Amino acid sequence: MVRMRAALLLVAVAAAVAGLAAANFRDDCDLPWEPQNAKFTSDGNGLSMSLVSNSSGCMLRTKKQYIYGTVSTLIQLVPGNSAGTVTTYYASSVGDNHDEIDFEFLGNVSGQPYTFHTNIYANGVGNKEIQFKPWFDPTTGYHNYTISWSPCMIVWYVDSIPIRVFRNYQKSYGVAYPTSRPMYAYSSIWAAEDWATQGGRVKTDWSKAPFVANYQNIHLDICECGYGGCSTNCPAAAAAPNNGACQLSPDQRGLMQSLQRNYTIYDYCNDSKRWTNGIKPTECGLPQY
Repeated sequence: MVRMRAALLLVAVAAAVAGLAAANFRDDCDLPWEPQNAKFTSDGNGLSMSLVSNSSGCMLRTKKQYIYGTVSTLIQLVPGNSAGTVTTYYASSVGDNHDEIDFEFLGNVSGQPYTFHTNIYANGVGNKEIQFKPWFDPTTGYHNYTISWSPCMIVWYVDSIPIRVFRNYQKSYGVAYPTSRPMYAYSSIWAAEDWATQGGRVKTDWSKAPFVANYQNIHLDICECGYGGCSTNCPAAAAAPNNGACQLSPDQRGLMQSLQRNYTIYDYCNDSKRWTNGIKPTECGLPQY
């Protein structure tokens, strides 16, 4: 059902990607960690990052910070036995009490699916993990991963299908939401064999190194920060989901609900072991569409 309905959105998908501002990995990003493990294509629109040892991965970061906007790229994840590896695409502020919006892709042994791990930190507090099993093989080709951050909601997309929404209930219900700390967009690959695969039970087979993730065509439609500060009312901030309506369209909502029913493998709101006396975080009882 997800695939059938997603096919109906192909035109919208192409339009959405075309509407983002094309950027360049080589010209618009820096490599703050282990740059020797990165390789750019000749035009700078492609990138590979390698994990070569337990302490030597790679990180890419946009040169510009932003408050609100949409960041998007195509990723081909590490094939084969990727146990213990973590490939990421995320946005984060720097400093204390940071804000962060995460896509993390947790590797697995050959033949077992990846875990798509999403999380959000606001004012330094995270613990809002929702995980999915993929409905396709993310290692055999490129797939689009998008983070949309607007004043009213954050949306995680895979191939332009929304998989998760986190709404801004800060003023109405006191739920922390990132609104003021400038973020960079990041991509990275690193080792986490102590927890990433089956709770750390499966370790990395370092004889398979290097583990390589490939990226193509980064797009940035963001409210940039400069020497004069950050603009939070630029067109990118106003371009909230569904043409500024601050909600998903009925088709998008249906796709997300179907995908969540069939592919969610962990939701912090439903983890009874985490909540004392069954009292869940406030946002767990609020609409997230």
